[in-house]
Amino acid sequence: MEKVLVDPRWVAERLDDPGVRVIEVDVSPANYDDGHIPGAILWDAYKDLRHPDYTPMDRDELDALLERSGVGPDTTIVLYGYAPHLGHWLLDHHGHDRAVVMEGGREAWEDSGGEWTTEVPQLAPSGYERRVGRDDLIVDREELERLIDDDAAVIVDVRSPEEFSGERFWPSGATEDVGRAGHIPGAVHIPVEVIRDQGAGARDPDEIRRVLTAAGATPDRRVVTYCTIGNRASQVSFVLKHELDYPDVAVYYGSWSEWGHLPDTPVEA
Repeated sequence: MEKVLVDPRWVAERLDDPGVRVIEVDVSPANYDDGHIPGAILWDAYKDLRHPDYTPMDRDELDALLERSGVGPDTTIVLYGYAPHLGHWLLDHHGHDRAVVMEGGREAWEDSGGEWTTEVPQLAPSGYERRVGRDDLIVDREELERLIDDDAAVIVDVRSPEEFSGERFWPSGATEDVGRAGHIPGAVHIPVEVIRDQGAGARDPDEIRRVLTAAGATPDRRVVTYCTIGNRASQVSFVLKHELDYPDVAVYYGSWSEWGHLPDTPVEA
């Protein structure tokens, strides 16, 4: 499936298609509970896409999530909300290539005249059959540690300046359940706002390429992005892969929520 970005009209035209599953990916059920796209289900980025200790879920767990979401191998998944790019990256890694992201999120849906509902669909389990995945799209902690001194790779921290410098652990500045603050040694800092504007769309491609080149994140290197839980990292990786045609892009799925909670990972601040 070549199309990866769709607009709200494309989604609205397919709401009654049984082969399409709309999924809101968020960090809290509050937005979904207040109103969501008709027929949409919720994936909680913290509870459905991570373990309680913030470590990533494995492919067996993603299989189970897809099954209870009523998703079959040929289902087209439409992702929107706070963290749709994280959902898309995980599906791509898992081998489910029939997934698209609705640009602009909830605001774009509302601006287009789309309706909201509070009705939660009741879905029958699908019996999902796993496809061959793309293991190169996800990096775990052990591989990332090996890449720190690899000149053929560049690690890109896309968090805020306060997070990169070690002033904050969580992007909100929350002080509960924090670990060690700082950044991965050798990582270059390119905040997500440099790559994507507030409407979640990519900025001017030439401008992005200049920033990436200046930081050493060039197409001839393996580019690995990370943030706190993988959302911002997947946004930037999505732009590099699907909009700038970078050939080798991965997300450190554990990101800082894993790295900073471990006692023996190297940290710079």
